[in-house]
Amino acid sequence: MHQIDKLLQNKEEVLGWAKETIAMEATAVKRLEEQLNEDFVDLVNVILDAKGRVVVTGIGKSAAIGTKIVATLNSTGTPAVFMHAADAVHGDLGMIQKDDIVICISKSGNTPEIKALVPLIKQSGNVLAAMVGDLGSFLAKNAKHNLDVSTDKEACPNNLAPTTSTTAQLAMGDALAVCLLKARGFTSSDFARYHPGGALGKRLYTTLGDLASLNDKPIVEPDATIREVIMELTKKRLGAVTVLNNENVIGVITDGDIRRMLEREDGIDSLTAKDIMGANPISMQSSDLAAEASAIMREKKISQVVVLEGQQYMGMVHIHDLNREGIL
Repeated sequence: MHQIDKLLQNKEEVLGWAKETIAMEATAVKRLEEQLNEDFVDLVNVILDAKGRVVVTGIGKSAAIGTKIVATLNSTGTPAVFMHAADAVHGDLGMIQKDDIVICISKSGNTPEIKALVPLIKQSGNVLAAMVGDLGSFLAKNAKHNLDVSTDKEACPNNLAPTTSTTAQLAMGDALAVCLLKARGFTSSDFARYHPGGALGKRLYTTLGDLASLNDKPIVEPDATIREVIMELTKKRLGAVTVLNNENVIGVITDGDIRRMLEREDGIDSLTAKDIMGANPISMQSSDLAAEASAIMREKKISQVVVLEGQQYMGMVHIHDLNREGIL
């Protein structure tokens, strides 16, 4: 506890350590530009031409980085799986298929697990690529393609805990994934297909019909009393009601319309929905994207749009619906 109190009192020293760490890792990442060579280009082309997947393997902190690289590759159009190097020699080696490309990540390239795994991969005839911190290592000498992620020193003051080295591995993995997605012509629509539950996927796929179907339909007739209008507003909780005449939308009444009416009218008993409605409300088709409605709502400074299918009233979408779905 005494040491923690000391650190809290010396904020500048702590901030200095943090800045030093970030600076060291930034320098290591910047150096990767100089360490890139034709092996990187060759590996990109091999992966693009491959019939199989990319199998990423490693051990320790490199394994953790490997799982992230696999996730990035999968989400950007390159099929990939992770295989832990220690588990590979105990049965998991069977996950490598004939046409797969194996990328082995290792700082030293000389760990016992790597030395046991590399000959098995080569015997199977799979292409082996290394993301390695020592180009003179066992792994580098046996790999067909080498991605140099060597660093001068770890940010750890003891030069032991993988910090700078794993940051370099992560950056190299991102560079590989981005080059592959650009070479494939991978678009935001492609990305959304792999992330249908994410914000981008929702923006590209969610229609107004999808959202309107989740809401009650607020409806009143032209001759509805103000009391009936208020009751429908309260019940449906969308901040507005649609006025229908023989199933045709002729207007909308919002919470704001009710407040303005109460401010200007002394008596409201004789008023009906058609007396206070806003005619020609903003409407969109059910097949229109919710993201398009978001732009229109901001431009028109409105909180709801009427949703139609052809001329048929399908419901209403409130700006809160877009916010809930992460589309705003």
